[in-house]
Amino acid sequence: MPDLALFQPDIPQNTGTILRLSACLGVTVHVIEPAGFPLSDHALRRAGMDYIERAALVRHVDMSTFEAWRASEGRRLVLLTTSGATSYLDHAFQASDILMLGRESSGVPQEVHARADARLTVPMVAGLRSLNVAVAAAMVLGEALRQTGAFPRPGDASPSTGG
Repeated sequence: MPDLALFQPDIPQNTGTILRLSACLGVTVHVIEPAGFPLSDHALRRAGMDYIERAALVRHVDMSTFEAWRASEGRRLVLLTTSGATSYLDHAFQASDILMLGRESSGVPQEVHARADARLTVPMVAGLRSLNVAVAAAMVLGEALRQTGAFPRPGDASPSTGG
């Protein structure tokens, strides 16, 4: 099943919303630190509500640690970026993909772009800059789950609850 990865997130409400999304869809979220806020239940609770306890969250102390883990697992990195040349609608997702979203304030550095196996964008009306990171995550994750047949079935448990 595809995972989500957040590169040094800035806004706790967006991270909480993405954790809620992941809990509801049974997807793991990887947070590459440092975050721009304390990664605590209190900081995430407002947007994540009581779903935070059900979210599968993996913390990586930095990008090097994340990359070492990713290499050991043989996972493909799919970067969602406003500078991508390929629409997410034209991409063939794999179950082992990790969909990475950058910092709300600055995206990801060039070295992360260079490590990505694919760089995708969400098509938008000309002249507009970007979508909210949680909205973009939901759109692209939905397509990845559809293509890989990984949407949860009624009664499925989330990864953090043994399902």
